[in-house]
Amino acid sequence: MKRLSFLLVLMVLLMALTASTVLAQGPSQSYLVIGFGNGLSTEALNSISAAGGTVTKYFSQIGVAVVESDNADFAASVSGVRAVVADMRVSVPQDLVLDDTISLDALPQPPFTGDDDFFFDLQYGHTAVRAQEAWAEGQRGAGVRVFILDEGFDLDHPDLAPNYNLALSTTFVPGTTDAQYVLADTFSHGSHTSGTIGAADNAFGTIGVAPEVEMVPVKVLDEVAGSGAFSWVIAGILYAADNDADVINMSLGAIIPQGLGPDSADVAALRVAVNRAITYAYQNGATVVVSAGNNGYDLNDPSTASYVNFNGYASHAISVSAVAPIGWATDPGNIDLNQPTGYSNYGPEIDFAAPGGNFVYPGNEFCVVAGLARPCWVFDYVFSTGNGGWYWSVGTSMAAPHAAGVAALIIGANGGEMHPAQVKAAMRGYALDLGKVGSDDIYGYGVVQSGQ
Repeated sequence: MKRLSFLLVLMVLLMALTASTVLAQGPSQSYLVIGFGNGLSTEALNSISAAGGTVTKYFSQIGVAVVESDNADFAASVSGVRAVVADMRVSVPQDLVLDDTISLDALPQPPFTGDDDFFFDLQYGHTAVRAQEAWAEGQRGAGVRVFILDEGFDLDHPDLAPNYNLALSTTFVPGTTDAQYVLADTFSHGSHTSGTIGAADNAFGTIGVAPEVEMVPVKVLDEVAGSGAFSWVIAGILYAADNDADVINMSLGAIIPQGLGPDSADVAALRVAVNRAITYAYQNGATVVVSAGNNGYDLNDPSTASYVNFNGYASHAISVSAVAPIGWATDPGNIDLNQPTGYSNYGPEIDFAAPGGNFVYPGNEFCVVAGLARPCWVFDYVFSTGNGGWYWSVGTSMAAPHAAGVAALIIGANGGEMHPAQVKAAMRGYALDLGKVGSDDIYGYGVVQSGQ
């Protein structure tokens, strides 16, 4: 009996010990674990493992790990790190897309300028940023490498394929094998931003601001879901930085209330992770251009002061707001191209403004531009490439690539190599200073220009 009692007590003790090591299980979740400095200590890695976490990716450049765990208490169980935060989602801004697309088999009439790229006359943004003046001086972006972090891309588009570097192109979206746009419609956010930056001057379709630039399409967002994890975006930034990016365009983002993310995630920790990635790119010679967002927020307002605007807050990112004409097609030579838009975020983090399109011209009177007859307000949108064709869109997503194209022209004019601080200084020197003298909340230092 005594032996039986002893065995029973031993079994109870073993059960108690086992129970103490069982982790509270929940659905598997992805986390960003942020180390102190730019590394994760052995203590931290052991703590991650003990808390039921599996490291799936380690960004050694910035000391951040992506960890999967089904431990409901994982975030609170890890020690020796700066922060643990749920790997939230980021998306392209809610741009307006006109449901009026033109397929590759369109037969347009010649434009009034006589340019052999038959849709060039629809691209008023090039006039706004003085792209043609740069071209006339032989500056077209040759020798400059621009990484475009976005949704999928039409990798075979005749306007884009000549300038795409497919050898470097990649995807960080799980379940995809390349950066190809996978939906059947003509809308393609990544293709649209690409075309504004660097569509080839090839007697076909449109022309990019920097038509001889080398573009690397990198898929960091899933167009089917309409979003992507922060870890995918961070991976894209680091990949670009490690592959000689001169410019990185990110027409994507999120505005999140500080400290109120899913699972009570600390948004300040996300700021640290993203800022480290952008700083790493900056230190490796990449000028990082981001869209300001389409919420129409005054980022000075107390009601939005607690919001974090990814990625405009980052000290080494160039945040671009949107300006646009109103009724441009009614008098293309005389309409102000740089009017503020109601949808663009504004505030102290804005560095520059660029053409983003508008949609407020009243009525449905028709205008004809480049052989296309449409309601006049349609032509205030930004026209660029899409999936298997071209389409119009509006948003700060369209403004950022205009600025990225200008940055590429400036870098190309300076031999193809410039420190990002020098690029920004040149952009500031060339900018058309509107609004308050110097920097202001709507235009930043002004509307980007390709030169004096």
